Amino acid sequence: MTTNQQRVAVITGAARGIGAGVARRLASDGMAVAVLDLDESACVPLAEEITAAGGRALAVGADVSDPEQVEAAVRRVAEELGAPTVLVNNAGIIRDNLIFKMDVADWDAVMAVHLRGAFLMTKACQAYMTQEKFGRVVNLSSTSAQGNRGQVNYSAAKAGMQGFTKTLAIELGKFGVTANAIAPGFIETEMTEETAARIGVGFDDLKKMASEQAAVARTGKPEDIAHAVSFFASEGAGFTTGQVLYVAGGPCD
Repeated sequence: MTTNQQRVAVITGAARGIGAGVARRLASDGMAVAVLDLDESACVPLAEEITAAGGRALAVGADVSDPEQVEAAVRRVAEELGAPTVLVNNAGIIRDNLIFKMDVADWDAVMAVHLRGAFLMTKACQAYMTQEKFGRVVNLSSTSAQGNRGQVNYSAAKAGMQGFTKTLAIELGKFGVTANAIAPGFIETEMTEETAARIGVGFDDLKKMASEQAAVARTGKPEDIAHAVSFFASEGAGFTTGQVLYVAGGPCD
């Protein structure tokens, strides 16, 4: 594949929130994008929006924790858009609770989507990346990887994404494939709005609290994460791999 051919990106959890923002950005960067989420019908509006703007997009439904669905989805992307050489592992869920209240199902569900999903999607896409001698894997971690009350499952999964990323960088680098992670802080999405409702706090109040804690005195938007993904996914980022970038409005250890 020559560099003047259109790159194909797969973004998981792309029907809304950060994933949708990333899909729009990569499409504006000139990539063909597969908008992948659990419910294909939920992906259609964004795919149509990108297509109407002059881009190429495909709505794909798949459970990222299911090996057969992942293989079928990635194969479909390759057939309809081209070899997927950019992968953004963004799909995620939360099942928050304190550890003494958390049941095994809540632990397993979070691990299945975040870690198993990222593993399966990367395993499927890396076959195309290594063949093309070009690949960009961008994994979504979180500041919760440093620990967050009520999120022992989510925090463990997001910390795991960082170790996963660094190992991918070591294993795949000689094939022209990079792997990097982005760890967002508070981002205004449907998920954080749902969290506010669950804990009985107004979303505006939650955003105010978050902005007061940020060095830049504001909360994040999906576009903030999309900018970072755009760099990691670019041709010019070939010497940057195995990194974890905190996009959190302030310093993080």
